[in-house]
Amino acid sequence: MATAREALLDAALAALAHRPWSAVRMADLAAAARVSRQTLYNEFGSKEGLARALVRREADAYLHGVRRLLAAPAPPERNLTAVAEWIVARAAARPVLRALLTGAWDARLPAPRPARSGARPAAVPAQRRADEGPPAPGELVAATVACADERWAAGCELAVRLALSHVVAPVVPYARVAGRDGQCEEPESWSPMTPRITSVIETILSVETRSPRKTMP
Repeated sequence: MATAREALLDAALAALAHRPWSAVRMADLAAAARVSRQTLYNEFGSKEGLARALVRREADAYLHGVRRLLAAPAPPERNLTAVAEWIVARAAARPVLRALLTGAWDARLPAPRPARSGARPAAVPAQRRADEGPPAPGELVAATVACADERWAAGCELAVRLALSHVVAPVVPYARVAGRDGQCEEPESWSPMTPRITSVIETILSVETRSPRKTMP
C-alpha cells in the first residue's frame, strides 16, 4: 500500500501531464491523494519542497533502474547497451527525468532549488534529503557511472553519453525534416535509438570489455 507521501508524489507527477507546474494546486493534489492539506504540508513543507521531493524521486528511481540493468546476468557490453537504450526510452516518457539529465527545464516543469540556507530542517527524513536540491546533469552522469563495475566504468560513461546525445539531439529521418509547407517539422524527439547507434555501442563496448587493459583507448 502506498504511503501518503508516495500518493502525493504520484498525484503531482500525474498533474504535470495536464498542466504546467505553476498551475498545479496543492489542494487539488491533496484531494487526488485522498489526504488532508495538513498532511501534504507536514510531508513537504511547501510547494517548493514538494517539487524538490518529486525531482529527487525521479533521480533515485533512475539510478535504481540503472543498477538493475547492470546487475543482469549478461555480457557487460549487452548490459551497458541496455542501459543506453533504457535511458533514451525513459527520458522520452518522463519529462522531469529528461530535464534532470539534460539541465533543460522548460516552463511547464518544476525547477527546484535547494532549500534556502538557514532554513529549519524538515521534520521528515526523506524531505531533508530532498531539500538538498536535485543533482546537476554532470553529477547524475557520475552517479550512473559509479553504478558500474570499476572495470567497465569507462564503457558505462561512453554508453551514457551516447544515450544523452540522442536525448538532446534525436536522429530524425531526412524525409521528415521539412514538411509540405517547407517548414521544419518537430522531430519525433527521444524515439528509440536507431539500430545503427545500438550497433556502434555494442561494437565499441565489446572491444573494450575484451581488452586486456579493460580501459577505453
